[in-house]
Amino acid sequence: MVFATSCTNPFAPALLRDAKDDFQLGDQRTVEGVFKNFSYAYKYKDTVLYGKLLHPDFTFNYRNYDKNIDPTWTRSEDMIATARLFAAAQDLNLVWNEILYTRGDSLFLDVSRSFSLTITFAPNDILNVFGKAIFYLKRENPSQEWKIILWRDESNF
Repeated sequence: MVFATSCTNPFAPALLRDAKDDFQLGDQRTVEGVFKNFSYAYKYKDTVLYGKLLHPDFTFNYRNYDKNIDPTWTRSEDMIATARLFAAAQDLNLVWNEILYTRGDSLFLDVSRSFSLTITFAPNDILNVFGKAIFYLKRENPSQEWKIILWRDESNF
Protein backbone atom coordinates (compact mmCIF):
# COMPACT_ATOMS: atom_id res chain seq x y z
CA MET A 1 0.00 0.00 0.00
CA VAL A 2 2.77 2.45 0.89
CA PHE A 3 4.59 1.61 -2.36
CA ALA A 4 1.49 2.19 -4.48
CA THR A 5 0.77 5.63 -3.04
CA SER A 6 4.37 6.85 -3.15
CA CYS A 7 4.98 6.22 -6.86
CA THR A 8 4.29 8.51 -9.73
CA ASN A 9 2.54 7.24 -12.79
CA PRO A 10 5.19 6.59 -15.49
CA PHE A 11 2.51 6.83 -18.17
CA ALA A 12 1.53 10.35 -17.11
CA PRO A 13 4.74 12.15 -16.18
CA ALA A 14 4.57 15.71 -14.94
CA LEU A 15 4.74 18.11 -17.85
CA LEU A 16 7.46 20.71 -17.92
CA ARG A 17 9.03 19.29 -14.75
CA ASP A 18 12.42 20.73 -15.67
CA ALA A 19 11.21 23.95 -17.21
CA LYS A 20 13.39 26.89 -16.30
CA ASP A 21 10.72 29.49 -16.91
CA ASP A 22 7.26 29.92 -15.46
CA PHE A 23 4.85 28.62 -18.06
CA GLN A 24 1.71 30.70 -18.04
CA LEU A 25 -0.41 31.34 -21.09
CA GLY A 26 -1.10 34.89 -22.12
CA ASP A 27 -4.51 36.51 -22.03
CA GLN A 28 -5.57 36.46 -25.66
CA ARG A 29 -7.87 39.40 -25.05
CA THR A 30 -4.67 41.49 -25.21
CA VAL A 31 -2.28 41.86 -28.11
CA GLU A 32 0.66 40.88 -25.91
CA GLY A 33 -1.23 37.76 -24.84
CA VAL A 34 -1.59 36.74 -28.48
CA PHE A 35 2.14 37.09 -29.08
CA LYS A 36 3.03 35.34 -25.82
CA ASN A 37 0.84 32.36 -26.76
CA PHE A 38 2.32 32.37 -30.26
CA SER A 39 5.83 32.11 -28.78
CA TYR A 40 4.74 29.35 -26.40
CA ALA A 41 3.12 27.40 -29.23
CA TYR A 42 6.43 27.43 -31.09
CA LYS A 43 8.59 26.78 -28.01
CA TYR A 44 6.56 23.77 -26.92
CA LYS A 45 5.58 22.76 -30.50
CA ASP A 46 1.93 22.83 -29.51
CA THR A 47 -0.38 22.71 -32.52
CA VAL A 48 -3.50 22.91 -30.32
CA LEU A 49 -2.37 26.20 -28.78
CA TYR A 50 -1.28 27.44 -32.20
CA GLY A 51 -4.66 26.56 -33.69
CA LYS A 52 -6.45 28.53 -30.96
CA LEU A 53 -4.70 31.66 -32.20
CA LEU A 54 -6.14 31.38 -35.70
CA HIS A 55 -9.50 32.67 -36.90
CA PRO A 56 -11.56 30.15 -38.93
CA ASP A 57 -11.03 32.39 -42.02
CA PHE A 58 -7.27 32.68 -41.40
CA THR A 59 -4.84 33.09 -44.29
CA PHE A 60 -1.05 33.07 -44.35
CA ASN A 61 0.80 35.03 -47.00
CA TYR A 62 4.50 35.19 -47.77
CA ARG A 63 6.94 36.21 -50.49
CA ASN A 64 8.56 33.44 -52.53
CA TYR A 65 11.64 35.27 -53.77
CA ASP A 66 12.77 32.38 -55.98
CA LYS A 67 9.56 32.43 -58.02
CA ASN A 68 8.73 36.13 -57.47
CA ILE A 69 5.19 35.30 -56.27
CA ASP A 70 3.15 35.78 -53.08
CA PRO A 71 1.54 32.43 -52.18
CA THR A 72 -1.38 32.31 -49.76
CA TRP A 73 -2.31 29.38 -47.52
CA THR A 74 -5.64 28.67 -45.88
CA ARG A 75 -5.95 27.87 -42.19
CA SER A 76 -5.89 24.12 -42.81
CA GLU A 77 -2.83 24.37 -45.08
CA ASP A 78 -1.03 26.47 -42.48
CA MET A 79 -1.91 24.03 -39.68
CA ILE A 80 -0.43 21.15 -41.73
CA ALA A 81 2.74 23.12 -42.53
CA THR A 82 3.13 24.17 -38.89
CA ALA A 83 2.62 20.61 -37.63
CA ARG A 84 5.32 19.45 -40.05
CA LEU A 85 7.67 22.18 -38.85
CA PHE A 86 7.03 21.27 -35.21
CA ALA A 87 7.67 17.58 -35.96
CA ALA A 88 10.87 18.24 -37.94
CA ALA A 89 12.48 20.71 -35.55
CA GLN A 90 14.38 19.70 -32.44
CA ASP A 91 14.00 23.20 -31.03
CA LEU A 92 12.20 26.41 -31.98
CA ASN A 93 12.96 29.77 -30.42
CA LEU A 94 10.66 32.60 -31.50
CA VAL A 95 11.43 36.05 -30.11
CA TRP A 96 9.05 38.91 -30.76
CA ASN A 97 10.81 42.26 -30.87
CA GLU A 98 9.36 45.75 -31.06
CA ILE A 99 5.91 46.50 -32.38
CA LEU A 100 6.47 48.67 -35.44
CA TYR A 101 2.90 49.90 -35.61
CA THR A 102 -0.63 49.14 -34.45
CA ARG A 103 -3.72 50.49 -36.19
CA GLY A 104 -7.35 49.75 -35.60
CA ASP A 105 -9.90 49.62 -32.86
CA SER A 106 -11.25 47.24 -30.21
CA LEU A 107 -12.55 44.76 -32.83
CA PHE A 108 -9.94 44.82 -35.61
CA LEU A 109 -6.21 45.52 -35.38
CA ASP A 110 -3.42 45.71 -37.91
CA VAL A 111 -0.15 44.94 -36.06
CA SER A 112 3.35 44.89 -37.52
CA ARG A 113 6.10 43.39 -35.38
CA SER A 114 9.69 42.35 -35.92
CA PHE A 115 10.87 38.91 -34.87
CA SER A 116 13.70 36.42 -34.90
CA LEU A 117 13.15 32.68 -35.17
CA THR A 118 15.83 30.06 -34.64
CA ILE A 119 14.96 26.61 -35.93
CA THR A 120 17.23 23.78 -34.84
CA PHE A 121 16.77 20.68 -36.97
CA ALA A 122 20.02 19.10 -35.71
CA PRO A 123 23.06 20.44 -33.86
CA ASN A 124 24.75 21.22 -37.18
CA ASP A 125 21.56 22.28 -39.01
CA ILE A 126 20.30 25.57 -37.59
CA LEU A 127 18.23 28.11 -39.51
CA ASN A 128 17.92 31.74 -38.40
CA VAL A 129 14.98 33.72 -39.74
CA PHE A 130 14.66 37.47 -39.18
CA GLY A 131 12.11 39.96 -40.33
CA LYS A 132 8.74 41.37 -39.60
CA ALA A 133 5.26 39.99 -39.64
CA ILE A 134 2.03 41.82 -40.26
CA PHE A 135 -1.01 40.47 -38.45
CA TYR A 136 -4.67 41.35 -38.75
CA LEU A 137 -6.38 40.49 -35.48
CA LYS A 138 -10.16 40.23 -35.21
CA ARG A 139 -12.82 39.61 -32.58
CA GLU A 140 -16.58 40.08 -32.43
CA ASN A 141 -16.65 42.07 -29.18
CA PRO A 142 -14.05 43.48 -26.76
CA SER A 143 -14.61 40.74 -24.17
CA GLN A 144 -13.58 38.00 -26.61
CA GLU A 145 -10.10 36.79 -27.46
CA TRP A 146 -8.23 38.12 -30.47
CA LYS A 147 -7.85 35.70 -33.38
CA ILE A 148 -5.35 36.09 -36.20
CA ILE A 149 -7.24 36.40 -39.47
CA LEU A 150 -4.22 37.27 -41.64
CA TRP A 151 -0.49 36.74 -41.20
CA ARG A 152 1.80 38.31 -43.78
CA ASP A 153 5.37 37.07 -43.33
CA GLU A 154 7.98 39.59 -44.43
CA SER A 155 11.11 37.73 -43.35
CA ASN A 156 14.42 36.91 -44.98
CA PHE A 157 13.29 33.35 -45.59
